[in-house]
Amino acid sequence: MSHPQTFSEPPGPSQDPLSQDSSTPTTQPSYVKLAMRNMVRKRGKSLYHLALSTVALLGVLVGLAYLTR
Repeated sequence: MSHPQTFSEPPGPSQDPLSQDSSTPTTQPSYVKLAMRNMVRKRGKSLYHLALSTVALLGVLVGLAYLTR
């Protein structure tokens, strides 16, 4: 017994792909959707924090390599 699958249409150019669908039972969007929306909205700050974290991690690894040589 197979059930027919229904697929929604892909969002058009005027629709926000992260906007909440009215057919979902929750009243709040998920935290993942909110995080993705914030990353897109604040792109420069997200890239700055990524670069800063990368430099800090590399600094810690190089420091540990220097101390344990």
